Amino acid sequence: MTDHDLCQFGVAGLGVMGAALALNVSDHGFRVAVWNQSHQRTSRLLQSHPQNPLVGSETLEQFVASLQRPRSILLMIKAGEPVDEMLDRLQPLLSPGDIVIDGGNSWYKDTQRREQRMRAAGMEFVGCGVSGGEKGARLGPSIMPGGSASAWARLRPVLESIAARSDSGSCVAHVGPDGAGHFVKMVHNGIEYGDMQILAEAYDLMRKVGGLDAPTISAVFERWNAGVLESFLVELAAVVLRHADQDSGRPLVDAIVDAAGQKGTGRWTAQTALELGVPIPTITAATEARGISARRSERLRASAILPGPTPGLSGSERDALLQDLESAVVASRLCSYAQGMALIRAGSDENGWGISLAEVARIWTGGCIIRARLLQPIRAAFEQDPSLPNLLLAPELTALVRAGHEAWRRTVARAVSAGVPTPAMSASLAWYDATRSASLPQNLVQAQRDAFGAHTYERIDRPDLGFVHTEWLDK
Repeated sequence: MTDHDLCQFGVAGLGVMGAALALNVSDHGFRVAVWNQSHQRTSRLLQSHPQNPLVGSETLEQFVASLQRPRSILLMIKAGEPVDEMLDRLQPLLSPGDIVIDGGNSWYKDTQRREQRMRAAGMEFVGCGVSGGEKGARLGPSIMPGGSASAWARLRPVLESIAARSDSGSCVAHVGPDGAGHFVKMVHNGIEYGDMQILAEAYDLMRKVGGLDAPTISAVFERWNAGVLESFLVELAAVVLRHADQDSGRPLVDAIVDAAGQKGTGRWTAQTALELGVPIPTITAATEARGISARRSERLRASAILPGPTPGLSGSERDALLQDLESAVVASRLCSYAQGMALIRAGSDENGWGISLAEVARIWTGGCIIRARLLQPIRAAFEQDPSLPNLLLAPELTALVRAGHEAWRRTVARAVSAGVPTPAMSASLAWYDATRSASLPQNLVQAQRDAFGAHTYERIDRPDLGFVHTEWLDK
C-alpha cells in the first residue's frame, strides 16, 4: 500500500455504533481503515457501502499498517477488560505519537489508568464519550473527548466534522485531561436515567390516575414537546406511545415487560457522587427504580398481598392533574440537570480537570440523548456565572421553579394518595426543599452522634469554640 492509499483514521469494532461512526467519518472526506474481530462484519460493511472510502483488513496487523503515521484509532468495543486486552494487542504494533481513542462507556478511572500507560510508552490515549445512539453516530453525535491538548488538536478536524451541529456550533469540545471525557459521559448517562424515569412516572400517573390510554398520553407528550419541555426524550416518548403492535393493533408499549435494563453508568454515577459527597437523589432514585422494576416476580407476588389505595380521578380532577404534571416534570428535570452539573464540577475540582460547565451544556444541545431546550438557559447560566453553586439559583431557572413548585407538590401528593410510585419526582422535590432550607434537622443527628460516639458538634451561637463535646448520658 502506497502512502497515497494509507488511511487517515481507523475504527476497530464494527458493531452498531462503530459501523455508524466509520461511515460518518468516511462521509466527510476521510479515508477510513476498519477492522472487526469477526471479518464477516467488516466484509458486510464494505459490501453494503461500496461508495464510501473504507479499507477493510482481516488482521489487526494489516489494519494498523493501513494507517498514516501518526495513527488515530477509534476503539468501539465493550467496556472493561476487552479494552485492556485490545491495548495489549495494539500497543506492540503502534509507534510513538499514535493516538488510541476509546469511544465506549468506560469507567473514567480505567481511562485515567490507560492514559498513563500509553503516555509512558510515548503514545496518546483519549477517553471519548459519544452520545446519540445509532442514528446520532451515523448523522452527528454529541462528542465528549478527554485526553491531552495535543491529542485534541490532531483529532479536532475529524471530530468537529462528524459531530452534530446546533445553533451554538459543532457539538464537540475538549472536555479536559485523562478521564474527563468519560466522566462527563458517565454523568450525562446519569442525567439520562433521571430524565427517562421522570417521564415514565408522568406516563404512569396519566394512565393509572388519569385513566388515559397510550395514544392519548402520546398526544400530551407531543403538546409538551412544543414548549419548554422540548427535547429528544419527550419526542421519543410520544413516538413510542403511539406505535401500534402489528399483530394486535394495540399500543406496543402495553405489551412490553416492565423490567428496565441498565449497563452500569447510572450506578457508576451514584457511586461516584457518594465518594465525592455530592447529593444526586433524582439520579439515584432513577437508578434504583430500574433495579426495583427488574424484581418483577417479587412485585407480582407482593401486589396480591400488600394493600394500597385504588387510583382514579373525576374528569375535572384529571384536567387538574394534567395541568400540574407538566410543571412537575419541568421542575424535576431541572433538578436532574442541576445535580448532574454539580457532580461534574466536583469531579473536575477533585481531578484538576478545569471542565467548563457552559461548554458541557453547549455540546449537549445537539446529537445527544438528553438534548433539550432547557440546556439553552442552563448554558447561559454557567456562562454568566461559571462558579454558580446550584443551577436553580440562576434567575431564569429560579423563575421556572417558582412558577411551578405548587403544581409540583400537588402532583407528588396526588401520586402518594393514589399509591403510584414517583421516586424521581419525589426525590427531586425533597432535594429542592432541602437545598432551599435555612434550617435542617441534622442538628439532632449531630447531637445523637456526639451522645453515642463523642463525634463532637459546633454551636450556632459560639462558632469561636470550634468542635465541642457534651456528656449527654448518665454514667
